[in-house]
Amino acid sequence: MPLKIKRLKYTPNNKLLTLVVCFTFLSLNSQVVVIDSTLVIKEEIVTKVKDTIKPFTRFKAEGVSAVIGEYVVLDSDIDKGYLELQQQGISIEDVTRCQLLGKLMEDKLYAHHAKIDSLLISDDEINQTLDQQMAYIINQFGGDEEKVAQFYKKDNIQALRDELFNTNKTIMLANRMQQKVVEDVEVTPEEVRQFFFSIPEDDRPIFSAEVEVAQIVIEPEITDAAKQKVIDKLNEYRRDIVENGSSFATKAVLYSKDGSASRGGLIEGIKKNSPYAKEFKDVAFSLLEGEVSEPFETEFGFHIVTVDKVRGQEIDVRHIILFPDVSQDVIDNAKAKIDSIRTEIVAGNLTFEEAARTFSNEKETRNNGGQLVNPVSLDTRFDLTKMDPTLSAQVYNLEEKEVSKVFTERDYTGKSSFKILTVTNKYAEHPADFSKDYEKIKDLALKEKQIKTIEQWQNKKIKETYVNVNRDYNNCEFSSNWLNN
Repeated sequence: MPLKIKRLKYTPNNKLLTLVVCFTFLSLNSQVVVIDSTLVIKEEIVTKVKDTIKPFTRFKAEGVSAVIGEYVVLDSDIDKGYLELQQQGISIEDVTRCQLLGKLMEDKLYAHHAKIDSLLISDDEINQTLDQQMAYIINQFGGDEEKVAQFYKKDNIQALRDELFNTNKTIMLANRMQQKVVEDVEVTPEEVRQFFFSIPEDDRPIFSAEVEVAQIVIEPEITDAAKQKVIDKLNEYRRDIVENGSSFATKAVLYSKDGSASRGGLIEGIKKNSPYAKEFKDVAFSLLEGEVSEPFETEFGFHIVTVDKVRGQEIDVRHIILFPDVSQDVIDNAKAKIDSIRTEIVAGNLTFEEAARTFSNEKETRNNGGQLVNPVSLDTRFDLTKMDPTLSAQVYNLEEKEVSKVFTERDYTGKSSFKILTVTNKYAEHPADFSKDYEKIKDLALKEKQIKTIEQWQNKKIKETYVNVNRDYNNCEFSSNWLNN
């Protein structure tokens, strides 16, 4: 559970936690590279940002800051780290090059040992993240891919995608390895008690104000005619592929409406337990290699699928997905329906919980009376200072039990939906209480124990790994023994 901490005596670990959070924004920067030159450069440099080394003498092989196993950290990776933090609106005033390098080296150490331990990241996992990143980046440039490539100093958008693929793979390997390191770490009730009462009373955490939120969602009803129109289009594409030999991949590039379109609809490495819609997997695993399915529906849209390759228990597939059009009349009817529901709730003729169970189209919350679950803590409380900005803006000024105005939202398909929200409970900011806040305190104690476990693991693995840190950073005070391995 997110919380606010004041003057805790374990400040070094808190700084480490802060850096872990901050460096989620650096996921596009670290990369696996090949050194093209062994030239040694010696030059006097005065850093432009706060550093523990001012000035320092740089001794570098083609800008290399460190080598960790098979991975290399370039000086430019650190520079990119500062730029990324600034672009995210994070102050770099107190972030040193030593801290940035330390975090990048940790990522490389994790990734290196993830490979040794045979931890795998499928291309599909990487591509799902990459599709989201590319869509966001391209959107920031108004959809102009050429400008994106120029900004990132790449010849074309595919070159950027290839680089980010390798970057994401390294980061995801590092995350998977870190999860493995701490997966068996637990805390006993006695450890929680000792943790809490070892903190001076004046330095104990302050838990921020929290709310519990419920919502009702009304989606425009898609007509049978709109569904049939999409099915007819997919049947047309299928006939052209099956009867005329047209390329499935080309059809996907031209017509499919999701992120896989740029790859010709390709989704690699699907297993029977992969996190895809059951209908999608059932159809895909019923096909022979090269066979094209009939149109079918999932909660995401309408598809046709072909099996590109069978690899043991995994298959590579291509798919085309389309979404039915929704008429303005249907949208207007949905808006009128939620307006009516809100009126009945405000008038006291219907409770919010009853209305959610009866009318809401959101399956995940309908049976719980519309109650939202915090995706981070997995309980129903949301820290007002940490919750999703959009949701926070919608509920911040609501009194307990007050019903919001109607909000319009659009999903990634462009489809509109309407919702109303209410705050079911409010919890004021308060100092930590061992009895009332036990679960939150337990989470804090667990995090501290995990950090200690990670530190022990890092120092052990550093001794087992080839590590070479450039002389520029000999005066750095790293949290791990990078200079003494």
